[in-house]
Parts: sequence; structure tokens; C-alpha cells
Amino acid sequence: MAITISDNQSIAQVKTLFTEHFPFLKLEFYINEHQTGEGNSDQSIHDANKTIGDIRSKHNSGELSIHGNQKVSTLEQVFHDHYGLNVQVFRKSDEVWLQTTATDEWTLSEQNHTVEEHHH
Repeated sequence: MAITISDNQSIAQVKTLFTEHFPFLKLEFYINEHQTGEGNSDQSIHDANKTIGDIRSKHNSGELSIHGNQKVSTLEQVFHDHYGLNVQVFRKSDEVWLQTTATDEWTLSEQNHTVEEHHH
């Protein structure tokens, strides 16, 4: 799966594309970077109506390939290095979204699958 990152897309559009592929995961876009193993505060979440062009600090266009076997930490790194975007992956736990900081080394499929099993 590849998500095309272009300046005229809204944050909401990118988030929707991601969740279509990983129904139990979501992306959140942050104004500030978070340190490894630490979470981000809700105050620094970008408004989902903003476009990618509004918030990115590096303007490499093109597609971002997202694979189920990618680690969360790898995905977050790619967003940061290629596009200057600070993202974090969240995992659904019952009705709550949890930051995956403790499980950054898991792959996206593992994250999604864990929740899936929990729901059956």
C-alpha cells in the first residue's frame, strides 16, 4: 500500500487512508517531535483541516509506502525524514486510543492484529 503525500491533501485525508488499511490504528500529526519512548500532548496535535503543505517542513513529494511489516518507529521516522512531519501511531483499546510509544518496535500488522484478536 502506498499513501501519496501531496501538499494539497488535508491531514484528515491522509489519516483516513491510513485507517482504511489498518482499521484499529490511527495516525496523529503533531507540531512538535516526541522523544523516543515518550508521548505527545494533545495540545500539539495539528488541526486535521490543515493541508500537508501547511505543516510540513520538507517538501519531497511522492508516495509513502506503508507495509504491514514496517515497524511503527520506522514509519514515524520516514514521515519525519522525508516530509518533515511528526506523526504518531495510535492503537485502539476498547473505546480508547493508546499511543504506541511502548510498542514502537512492533510492526503495523502486529499492532492492528493485537487489537483485532482482543475484539473477538
